[in-house]
Amino acid sequence: MGGIRGLKNRIALIGNPNSGKSSLFNHLTGLRQKTGNFPGVTVERRSGAMRLPDGSEIQVVDFPGTYSLYPTSLDERVVFDVLSNPNSADYPDLVIYVADALRLDQHLLLLSQIRDLGLPVILALNLVDAADASGVQYDTHGLKEKLGLPTIEVNGRTGEGVGLLLQQVEHVFDGNWEVTTQPVKFTITPALNTTIQEIRSLLPWVTHDFQALILAHHADELTYLKPAEVAQIKSISVKNGFHSLRIQVDEIMERFRTIDQIIAESRKPNEQSGRNNLTSRIDQLVTHIFWGPVIFVCFLLFIFQAVFSWSTLPMEWIERIFSELGGGVKYALGEGWLSSLLADGILAGLGGVLVFIPQIVLLFLLVAILEESGYMARAVYLFDRLLRKVGLNGRSIVALVSGTACAIPAVMSTRTITNQKERLITILVTPFISCSARLPVYAVLVGLMVPAGKLVGLISYQALTFMGLYILGAAAAMGGAWVFNRVLKTDETGYLMMELPDYQVPHWRNVVFTVWSKVASFVREAGKIIILISIVLWFLASYSLPGRMDQAEATARTEAQARSLSETDTKALIASKQIETSFAGLLGKGLEPVIRPLGFDWKIGIALVTSFAAREVFVGTMATIYSIGSVDDELSIRQRMAAEINPANGRSRYSLPVALSLLLFYVFAMQCMSTIAVVRKETGSWKWPMVQLGFMTGMAYVVSLITFQGLTAMGY
Repeated sequence: MGGIRGLKNRIALIGNPNSGKSSLFNHLTGLRQKTGNFPGVTVERRSGAMRLPDGSEIQVVDFPGTYSLYPTSLDERVVFDVLSNPNSADYPDLVIYVADALRLDQHLLLLSQIRDLGLPVILALNLVDAADASGVQYDTHGLKEKLGLPTIEVNGRTGEGVGLLLQQVEHVFDGNWEVTTQPVKFTITPALNTTIQEIRSLLPWVTHDFQALILAHHADELTYLKPAEVAQIKSISVKNGFHSLRIQVDEIMERFRTIDQIIAESRKPNEQSGRNNLTSRIDQLVTHIFWGPVIFVCFLLFIFQAVFSWSTLPMEWIERIFSELGGGVKYALGEGWLSSLLADGILAGLGGVLVFIPQIVLLFLLVAILEESGYMARAVYLFDRLLRKVGLNGRSIVALVSGTACAIPAVMSTRTITNQKERLITILVTPFISCSARLPVYAVLVGLMVPAGKLVGLISYQALTFMGLYILGAAAAMGGAWVFNRVLKTDETGYLMMELPDYQVPHWRNVVFTVWSKVASFVREAGKIIILISIVLWFLASYSLPGRMDQAEATARTEAQARSLSETDTKALIASKQIETSFAGLLGKGLEPVIRPLGFDWKIGIALVTSFAAREVFVGTMATIYSIGSVDDELSIRQRMAAEINPANGRSRYSLPVALSLLLFYVFAMQCMSTIAVVRKETGSWKWPMVQLGFMTGMAYVVSLITFQGLTAMGY
């Protein structure tokens, strides 16, 4: 018997992908969790405080899903690096191993390897009810005896069994842990034993045979080992005839033979098999070579119709709130620079972007539901063959779909792609996927360009346009991948290995956590940038060189008198002349010769520059510019843009050629400094983000140029 109370009290939550680990983590930690990266690695880690029945708190780290301690991706390597090194800052005192009862025969391999590291382990047997419905029942007590581990039945979806799990954790930390013989072992030959013992003698902190074995397999890949230690381990391996691949295969096969025997002795078949059969029947349809893509497109249509139609009312509420807030600030503070800064700068900029939160929430919500239900795993499988033809693989769909939220985590999610060429191509083309930051831009311009109405009374024209933009971005990603696949050369062969989870009713707690964290991140990150840029823009749009503003006002009044304009129209003309004379106007005028062939004016030019910080800043920038250049505080940014007239031709400034040209520019352009920084970190070089920036920006310029000039020549 031995206790571990008084150590770091850190628990690792480990399991295979799709084991229900994240759901259990949410139940254990609730809202007491945070997200960050593992030290020195761009692999996301979630950690949180878990409260035991005695009131004490223990840190829980949710590790990436992994199949074994022989890593094939960056996510799996993080687990390996931590568990193979007892000196790691994240090395746990206790492992809660989450296994899906329906796939227990597959999920026990990693458990047996972790157990051989000498770590205390509690087996959380998840979704026993689903296994039972699929025709399998377990003798949990017998399984516990055969594995030699505390085994608790839990349900990550409902939280059932979490209380018993916490009691078992407290039991272990209070000293009630008995180290039992691990039954899942593999044969160690004399030569292999010599290798293991020599490595243990070389590294005193290696206290178990399996620790030494995995070091022999991966010594030259471990950064925490000294170069001299790596050289000595490799020398020991060569001297004793250590054949890594053969030993790894022999070990895994022997473990599986033992695991199969344990499962066979612990499993009790029953006569219910409805759930498994239902999953099979559904898969015959959704993974069908023809109907599968049709169903996927139908899901997309539904999502975009919902995003555009269901969000109308809350968006109007948010617009009204910010309008009244701006008016209230001006009324309370009166005329002056402070009221103008708050109302026309900060509130206008923030309101111009936050008004689109309902659409972003709906997009995240519907995608999260598809993920929770098990459908997205089918999408990976379904599109694997298509993606391989352009140099990607099925796992790339995870990054591409994640890109609809944000390119930054999407680029980071490529760590699961084992083939380095396919991973690099996925990184380079993922920013083509229309992300949530583009959503405000699309919403404004589609609203200006596409009339209201529905196709056959079901799908609105605006929703169809939205979907078309997303499909266009995806097509650009495929085309870009095809180009890069022919430019980049490698002999490495890619493959897709994954398991398809059963279909299930979405766990709403997980859905809410996902939507909340993503929307909160959007508001937090976008809010900081928008406030900063709004302040700078307000200053640039409100001031100019000495005497210029007074001169602009005098010119406007003279012109208004000559045209016999009303007082209201005179004020509007003054505001327009002054903003054109401001520092922001001068900057925009300097850019205008470059962007005029695309149909863009100096105001759009300013927004193009500022939105490089983040695409959604485009709307905030336009809101600030139009607020300062307007005398009507009741109009929304969309109404102000729609009302602007191009003095050169007397038509709407945002005519079809201009609006479509601008839309396409934002579909293809990079326009995101944060994504460039993440690509730099993931690829380890400035070469690839610069290639990406040049490729996407050049493509955006050419497509916009052709669109505007072509439509104009056709008389639109």
